[in-house]
Amino acid sequence: MPATKYRFCFGPWNISPGQDPYGPPTRVDRDFDWKLAQLKKHGFEAMMFHDDDAVPDIDSKSWPQIQKEAKALKKRLDGEGIAIEMVAPRLWFAPETIDGGYTSNDPKHRRYAIERSKQSIDIANILGTDLLVLWLAREGTYIREAKNGRRAIDQLVEAFDAMLAHDKKIRLAIEPKPNEPMDHAYLPTIGHALAAAHLTRDPKRVGCVIESAHAILAGLDPADEIDFACAFGKLWSLHLNDQNGLKYDQDRPFGCTNLRSAFDQVRAVERNGYGKRAGEFVCFDVHPFRTTKEEHWMAHLTNSRQTFLRLVEKARSFDEKTAAALIKDRDYQALDQLVIEHLLG
Repeated sequence: MPATKYRFCFGPWNISPGQDPYGPPTRVDRDFDWKLAQLKKHGFEAMMFHDDDAVPDIDSKSWPQIQKEAKALKKRLDGEGIAIEMVAPRLWFAPETIDGGYTSNDPKHRRYAIERSKQSIDIANILGTDLLVLWLAREGTYIREAKNGRRAIDQLVEAFDAMLAHDKKIRLAIEPKPNEPMDHAYLPTIGHALAAAHLTRDPKRVGCVIESAHAILAGLDPADEIDFACAFGKLWSLHLNDQNGLKYDQDRPFGCTNLRSAFDQVRAVERNGYGKRAGEFVCFDVHPFRTTKEEHWMAHLTNSRQTFLRLVEKARSFDEKTAAALIKDRDYQALDQLVIEHLLG
């Protein structure tokens, strides 16, 4: 079987100006045109979109306006040879979603979240992707007594079913995260996401997105999460990055904190054949360090791709025969050193 030729992707938000909760931007923000030009200039093949990346100020526009702008974007991307990997409704910015979207205690706000998600599906159809990513950012609580966890699962399934009924071809990819912005999320891991999928009207069309940092925040190994999702045939998008400890979501460049974990993730990707099927991209959900100067603005993305490709080489050249013999002999100490020496070169 020929080796996978990987294709790479990122989103406009991955070229951030450096603000954080404790300080203002450190770089002058750039518009979408500049970011799109950087994607092509640096050899990335696809872009991820939130609904309001594709159509800015989306809640202030009518559907005919949204449709017109989405079609114009599609024409432009086609002209530049750029694929659209996915669309995601950005529900966590809206005032209607302060207390959650699909699990809000206010039924009017739950309806808003579902209707905006249906609209995102329509945008995805215009842009030419069948993948709707659902990061359930505010589907949780700060105070557990404020919501009923069982009812919240029912509400999530109701929302998923409404989306599946809205379009017969759309695939829903749930992106789990255990916390932040909420203290506790209702679907914190891939296991939770895939269990919820089986409660929906069409489980075959509900899968997942794995983000390295989100798995680490849940105290899990991202490579194991990749293998788990692939065992069900449900890894539909992959957001690689890194994370330094169990704190806020850092979106560090891939491999910059734990190179061995990154190696294991690449091995999992390789053995499961992710990237071979149409529409499968390796996405980097990474941000530049706040200290980054404007002239180095794309390095976090190009470095992540370079690290991934170097680790692909390492995965393909790893001495599997020797490793198998050590495993058979239960000599895991020697196996450990074999991996270390291989990574050290």
